[in-house]
Amino acid sequence: MESVRISITAAIRRSRFLAAGLLLAVCSLDLTSPTASAAGEPVPVPVPVRGSARMGMGVAAHDGQDGVPVDTRATHTEGVDVSSHQGNVAWSTLWNSGVRWAYAKATEGTYYKNPYHPQQYGGSYDVGMVRGAYHFATPDTTGGAAQADYFVDHGGGWSEDARTLPGALDIEWNPYGPSCYGKSRAAMITWIRDFLNRYKARTGRDAVIYTATSWWTECTGNYAGFGSTNPLWIARYASTVGTLPAGWSSYTMWQYTSSGPTVGDHDRFNGSADRLRTFSRG
Repeated sequence: MESVRISITAAIRRSRFLAAGLLLAVCSLDLTSPTASAAGEPVPVPVPVRGSARMGMGVAAHDGQDGVPVDTRATHTEGVDVSSHQGNVAWSTLWNSGVRWAYAKATEGTYYKNPYHPQQYGGSYDVGMVRGAYHFATPDTTGGAAQADYFVDHGGGWSEDARTLPGALDIEWNPYGPSCYGKSRAAMITWIRDFLNRYKARTGRDAVIYTATSWWTECTGNYAGFGSTNPLWIARYASTVGTLPAGWSSYTMWQYTSSGPTVGDHDRFNGSADRLRTFSRG
């Protein structure tokens, strides 16, 4: 019996030792960092859901933010851009604050239609704004011409009514993978050209190109070939637009912040409200 008692006592001591060792190991783990696992390996950052991309979502992360422009409404006309991220928009509130134009996301790739597009596109028009639609490009999924067709067929068309702006191609950092969508500069230029050519063939208007100078330089080699035909919508969250992409000597629109009142993304048209309506007519 004495030997049995000794064996049980030893077993208890061993279990206590193992428990203490396990507790020490747990306490030594860095559980405070969301970017490191228990083994010290990086925890992957979740990739956004396809369709959730919106205009300018990569600007602050890649180019930073450096102030806002001074109020120059005598020479600029205030606008906003919206997507499903904003849901149903308070258009009367924006109108009363001086916003006179808006772009609403219509499509992405050939797989997504913004479910809020009717309220956003129609609601801005109903309060008196000049409105337009934009397409978030995903050059790694389907060709440029196919995406232009999808855009036009699902809310991205144009009409000569002095209240509808030409469609905009949102071409910027890939939120789902490599910044340039895995394309060479030559292939990216070809993809953009295919989109623009098909859009003009379908609507009679040259689409607006929305981009940031740093992305355009990285992913097209600062290609200058679209500046003579396609209006530029520049993205830069700062007090000035800075250096424009090659081929453009001036901008048509400028997205200058993602933290405005009512709707975060605010823009300026480079001209008066009358000039804006003239531009919408083509």
